[in-house]
Amino acid sequence: MSTNNNYDVIVMGGGPAGSSVASILAREGRQVILFEKEVFPRHHIGESLMTDTYWTFRRMGLLEKLRDSPFVRKYSVQFANSAGKESRPFYFFEAVHHESAVTWQVTRAKFDELLINHAAEQGAVVHQGVLVKQVLFAGDRAVGVEVQMPDGSREKFFAKVVVDATGQMAMLSNKFRWRLRDPKLKKAVLYSYFKGAHREPDLNGGATLVLRTEPGSGGWFWYIPLEDDITSVGIVADPDYLLKGRGQDLAKILQEEIEKCEPCHKRVAKGERVDKIYSILDYSYRSKHNAGNGFIIIGDAYGFLDPIYSSGVLLALKMAELAADAIHDSFQHDDFSAARLSQYQTKLDRGIESMRKLVYAFYNEGFSFSGFLRKYPDERFHIINLLIGDVFKEGVDAVYGPMSEFAEIPPPLYEQVDGTLVAQTPTGEESELLLTAKYNYFDDRVATD
Repeated sequence: MSTNNNYDVIVMGGGPAGSSVASILAREGRQVILFEKEVFPRHHIGESLMTDTYWTFRRMGLLEKLRDSPFVRKYSVQFANSAGKESRPFYFFEAVHHESAVTWQVTRAKFDELLINHAAEQGAVVHQGVLVKQVLFAGDRAVGVEVQMPDGSREKFFAKVVVDATGQMAMLSNKFRWRLRDPKLKKAVLYSYFKGAHREPDLNGGATLVLRTEPGSGGWFWYIPLEDDITSVGIVADPDYLLKGRGQDLAKILQEEIEKCEPCHKRVAKGERVDKIYSILDYSYRSKHNAGNGFIIIGDAYGFLDPIYSSGVLLALKMAELAADAIHDSFQHDDFSAARLSQYQTKLDRGIESMRKLVYAFYNEGFSFSGFLRKYPDERFHIINLLIGDVFKEGVDAVYGPMSEFAEIPPPLYEQVDGTLVAQTPTGEESELLLTAKYNYFDDRVATD
């Protein structure tokens, strides 16, 4: 056990990214302390997992707990176009003949609590209800944090590496103004929970449904079955379409949109809403850099991508793994420089860009997977691999050649030009202030993971 408030690694934030990196590092012998400002359980959106999370769960030693959990098993994703025509399910086992082809639909309050408690069981020192007030620097190198304890007192802790997993607060990428907003992916979200809504029989009962809304809305519904006969239902759409000029009755707006979307309406009609309406201003962004001297940035603190394919938790877990490997390497070489800690950023960004291209394709008016696969049926396997979340392997982008005939495929959010990062959009504070001023519709904003 560490003494005198000195540790190998300090983790700021106990969401999926922070708890996972703490579990991995602690299991593999590092002295880790984690600070989470909230006390779990707490509500969070982002319930549908991608199946490639399996491998991180295995490394963390979490699979048995998930197998024993009440969470609904997820075998597939299914889409419906704006006319209500539904695709046949994309079953993950079509591409992967392994236990990892099945995952879970999770209630995030329970799932996140499971993760943070697991980190403590692996040997990490976990503090909940403790707010990180600042990261401590010696010159340009992070050396620790100052925290506010539950009794209001302040205390300093020191480590070789500080991990920023502070979610959309993004403490360090905001400090250095590294955050870049995606120019086209800004959305408004309304969602709630329904009991007794329709479920398909057998394997299809656990499917994530992605149901397009009417043309011009720029949006879609998610329909995610959870345990205890609860279904998460939410709409993601352009803010001006969803909210402008429609008053403050969010329940009325959500109901109107459900009634416009026949595949959603016919499923929700037999259910009863059992929670309030939650609202989010949702936008995609990424940090220009994932590390500095003595620190590394993961999870939503590094970037957030539109939730259409449920990639948030997957990317958080993959970043946790990649960060853990970089941190181990730094200890082995006694080198905690930005250059060594950032060694996986190219791989990370390549995977995020693969998923981002699929997001852009979906938002092209008139695009459908069914139409694309009618011309290119052999690409079904590649689409399923993307829906699984297997976005880090070589060749995963090959599908976007033929797909570009049907949809606009975006250039990278930023790219290296003569050794310098060149971005499509302005940096953090400016772009966020512009976005907030234009789309400040919500009284009850809920952070997204």
